[in-house]
Amino acid sequence: MSDTSESTAPAAATGAPVADNVVMVHGAYADGSSWADVIPLLQAAGCNVTSVQNPLTSLADDAAATRRVLDLQNGPTVLVGHSWAGTVISETGGHPNVVALVFVAARAPRAGEDYGALAAQYPPPPASAGLVHTDGFAQLSEQAFLEDFANGVDPERAQVLYAVQGRISDSLFSSRTTAAAWQDKPCWYAVSRQDRTTTTALERFLAARMNATTIELDSGHLSLVTHPQQIADLILQATGRSGGTAG
Repeated sequence: MSDTSESTAPAAATGAPVADNVVMVHGAYADGSSWADVIPLLQAAGCNVTSVQNPLTSLADDAAATRRVLDLQNGPTVLVGHSWAGTVISETGGHPNVVALVFVAARAPRAGEDYGALAAQYPPPPASAGLVHTDGFAQLSEQAFLEDFANGVDPERAQVLYAVQGRISDSLFSSRTTAAAWQDKPCWYAVSRQDRTTTTALERFLAARMNATTIELDSGHLSLVTHPQQIADLILQATGRSGGTAG
């Protein structure tokens, strides 16, 4: 099945101003370099791009790191989150510089929502069984990382990503947001059809709930690595700079 786009309306159609700035937030089991394939595509389109380095110690810590970067932006900004970072951008997307949100195979809880209980309504993704807990932190086993988190990624690249894997606090995923910025800002969402870390049906539910402009990619969880052009195009739609070619 080919990649599809349900909507390709640029941000200008929603009334959002054109944004020159893009702030990208990485998820769990990753760091800011996970955006390395998308960043040059956005820069070539004229965007000022910053990738946040999350400590992954708590939602409050990750939100603080993201807000520090948002404070440095000089105007309208598109805030992008992958995976766990969907929670972070939901919490921080009310920042006055943020004009649009882009979710990439990402969480998107309501304010105060028990996301774990929501996710439990769907079949558990295979990666969940590969978490290894040590001294208050957790990471994916090598097998789970390569087969479930980085499925579809070139094996050599996947090994590099495994080497820079961010360890998460055991309490990270139980955090609850105090805001849901996606209820107030235009949203875009990239669903991964071959996702083994977040259930695809859950991604579709979240995208529909926020009324997001949505694309679906024949990708595992790391579409930002395997499909960087489509992800960049989706982000450019959100900036209002381009209609993109995400489909």
